[in-house]
Amino acid sequence: MKYVIVGAGVAGIQAARAIREQDQTGEILMISADVHVHSRCMLHKFISGERDEAGLDFTERDFFDKYRINWKKGLRVTAVLPDKKEIRLDSGETLSYDKLLLANGADSFIPPVGQLREASNVYGLRNLSDAQAIVKEAETAKRVLVIGSGLVGLDAAYGLIERGKKLTVVEMADRILPVQLDAHAAKAYEDLFEKAGVRFVLERKASEAVCQPDGKIHKVILDNGEEIPCDLIIVAAGVRSSLACLESSGIDCQRGVTVDSCMRTSAADVYAAGDVTALSGIWPNAADQGRIAGKNMCGLTARYTDTYAIKNTINFFGLVTLCVGRIQKEEGDQVYIREDQRQYKRILVKDGRVEGILFQGNIAGAGIWQYLIKNQIDVSGIDKDIFDINYGDFYQVGDRGKYEWAV
Repeated sequence: MKYVIVGAGVAGIQAARAIREQDQTGEILMISADVHVHSRCMLHKFISGERDEAGLDFTERDFFDKYRINWKKGLRVTAVLPDKKEIRLDSGETLSYDKLLLANGADSFIPPVGQLREASNVYGLRNLSDAQAIVKEAETAKRVLVIGSGLVGLDAAYGLIERGKKLTVVEMADRILPVQLDAHAAKAYEDLFEKAGVRFVLERKASEAVCQPDGKIHKVILDNGEEIPCDLIIVAAGVRSSLACLESSGIDCQRGVTVDSCMRTSAADVYAAGDVTALSGIWPNAADQGRIAGKNMCGLTARYTDTYAIKNTINFFGLVTLCVGRIQKEEGDQVYIREDQRQYKRILVKDGRVEGILFQGNIAGAGIWQYLIKNQIDVSGIDKDIFDINYGDFYQVGDRGKYEWAV
């Protein structure tokens, strides 16, 4: 059996590991544009200089030798031909497969504002190659503009603080981290970043950006006419699944590659996992998808069911925040808040069921809340402060870790 994996991110790596655990003799071929295995969650540490390329590798020593994986690096897949069970590479080479996994991730989205897409000093931050280019540009750049204050944008800003750059962050929303946090929790991070010298411009967006004769943009004009001088621009305006190689494949795609619970695509013997599926943009989910895909590629039956909630852990300047599920308040929600000097906790409940939590400062004991959200357990029947709920309020059913209220 010949297994081909496109992508060397966490989904591809975990799939390869799962395949080798099930099939000791099959051939595993991994193809990636990346030349280093790296955690994109740690790219800000590379930008700051805290880690080098090797320090971003999340695999064990001699991973590829240990699992007998042939890794073709620095290559892109340009076409997938399911009818022939072949893929084509940008090197001109054509390779065959018995089972194929698409784990080639997503690409940064640069909006069509002025000449942002043409300028040589504008970057996304998705891969190690992006971080390497940013670090090189930062050697001479003094003023940095970050467009977007989501996790990627703030990661970039956080890394560049260590390099002594003058940073401005522009955000369309009325607060930073608008998807992950409410106004209160966002303000805590905003204050910390501002103390470190970062300037935030909220409720504004870029409207004009023109390249100068050197091919770079040296100022961006906002929608209110304000001019932001800059030598380096980092755009954190979202990502798009990497689907270019599938344009003529016949494989069903929407925002990402369409998969079933076994991570199978619409094409026989073709699977997909990670950001290319657009199912979830977080690391643990991509890892789970990769493991499940790998098992199914070997003929086992495993299903991905962890689509219940968005989950993010945020840590800037030592302040930790965990958010799970829905954060934005909707009509009919009950909002519970507990706050003191050490912590801020917010819980959303609708129709007796926990829809989302946001814990900042002290995130201990969050496992029970993830269970409640995932399993949509009705909490209206327990007579105690909602913040004091714990596993002692349940009894275990059977031997599979399932719990029900002990009421």
